[in-house]
Amino acid sequence: MNKSNQLLASALLFALIVFAPNTQASTLVYCSEGSPTAFNPQITTDGTSNNASAHTVYNRLIEFKYGTTELTPALAESWTISEDKKTYTFKLRKGVKFHKTSYFEPSRDFNADDVLFSFNRMFKEDHPYHNVSGGAYEYFNGMAMNELIKSIKKNDDYTVQIKLNKPEAPFLANMAMSFMSILSAEYGEQLIKKEKKDEIDRQPIGTGPFVFKSYRKDALIRYVGFESHFQGAPKLKRLIFAITPEPSVRLQKLKVGECHVVIEPPPSDLPALKKDPRFEVKSGAGFNIGYLAMNTQKKPFDNKLVRQAMRHALDKSSYIKAIYLGHAKEAKNPMPPSLWSYNEDLKPYEYSPEKAKELLKKAGFPKGFKAELWTLPVTRPYNPSGRRMGEMMQADLKKVGIEIDLITYDWPTYLKKSRDGEHALIQLGWTGDNGDPDNFLHTLLGCDGVEGGSNVAKWCHEEFNELVLKAKRETAVSDRAPLYKKAQEIFYEQSPWVPIAHSTVFRALSKKVEGYKLDPLGGDQFRLVNIK
Repeated sequence: MNKSNQLLASALLFALIVFAPNTQASTLVYCSEGSPTAFNPQITTDGTSNNASAHTVYNRLIEFKYGTTELTPALAESWTISEDKKTYTFKLRKGVKFHKTSYFEPSRDFNADDVLFSFNRMFKEDHPYHNVSGGAYEYFNGMAMNELIKSIKKNDDYTVQIKLNKPEAPFLANMAMSFMSILSAEYGEQLIKKEKKDEIDRQPIGTGPFVFKSYRKDALIRYVGFESHFQGAPKLKRLIFAITPEPSVRLQKLKVGECHVVIEPPPSDLPALKKDPRFEVKSGAGFNIGYLAMNTQKKPFDNKLVRQAMRHALDKSSYIKAIYLGHAKEAKNPMPPSLWSYNEDLKPYEYSPEKAKELLKKAGFPKGFKAELWTLPVTRPYNPSGRRMGEMMQADLKKVGIEIDLITYDWPTYLKKSRDGEHALIQLGWTGDNGDPDNFLHTLLGCDGVEGGSNVAKWCHEEFNELVLKAKRETAVSDRAPLYKKAQEIFYEQSPWVPIAHSTVFRALSKKVEGYKLDPLGGDQFRLVNIK
């Protein structure tokens, strides 16, 4: 479908839904960039899916205060930590309601049973839902929560105790991450009786500020405000995600009033948007990294010299100019420079086709080789145009004798295949989830992430892994930082990725929108947002 037809179709759909009788007031339309892979953050890792479920349908025991990385009580009203840092006791909030929908009506409030049901699904292999939807808990396993947690116990209906096998400095911050969202155990039991367990990940029930109503694949998601939310009813009565992969189409929808909030507007249109009195552009330094991962379990990328050659062969500065239009910083490390323990002492690999050729010759590839490169199919904060970047990478690599075929898939397939390790070269990226270096270095590059799926380089380096695991066990930043800096030195030398950029994050909003804040951890949240 060409852009004009796409706009016409979306306009008709928008008019039918938003301008139907009694629905226009207090309805916000968010132009998102892609379809969710599921409606359960336990089994997803991408920001697109998190926005569609974690920040709308669900809550967690602990959450990040809106617009910050500060921890705040949510479904747990308080918690205590034992002296040895291995036992966490959570006092749960009473009177919290679950959603009532056409497919589920709760008979009780949230309690400890829901916490155990939710966590044990990921933790225990004999849980009735453990293998549902493929049983891949990329975050939980990639962060080694399955090895860290010793037991999860219900002391009473409103007290849960989690025992760890060892102290873990980022544990509380990890508890606030999307994958630790709380599902309804009662809903799970109902679906077992109906023999429809997979619906728990497609038709969600939570305690969050918005109730899921419907999903039209690749088109839109509909929610209504949850009047009984424990933190108070959201100001919006209705929330619609208009799924719009093409950035220019998202922008046109904003201009004609079909969308009120647009994710990642085209960089080239930012100056005009900032001058238009109808709109507001919000921006912030991205807590992110965009990268090209090399599958180190596939030849020739099992060869360190080849990987180093790739770092010299790619002209990152040209990508910053052409694709980000200057709204990004070149990356040299696998984490953003704003994060504590960032290693400033490492010098960037210079762009040098000559050095790349020398390294390829030493590696046994004097004439280069052929490979497939997967290009990002959706606009992400860390990469505004995967296809365009792929074409520029293809041209750069051809100069050193590497012939590249560009391949892509729809977003859910792309993620699944990358978890399975089917790629050789793949564009991906990451926005930090919890403000801790562990979330980058261990989640994306630790050995646990190889099997869990978050480490798409499939790189398991013993010394690197030991350093990041040791850093987890320390509590003081002064003790942890040197370990992470040393780990970055190993990454630099081994080069399982080509780090590309840390991008500035943008959102374009109608001036009708009130109360929206940029989330430093990359999400889009609407509980406190209103529309005039």
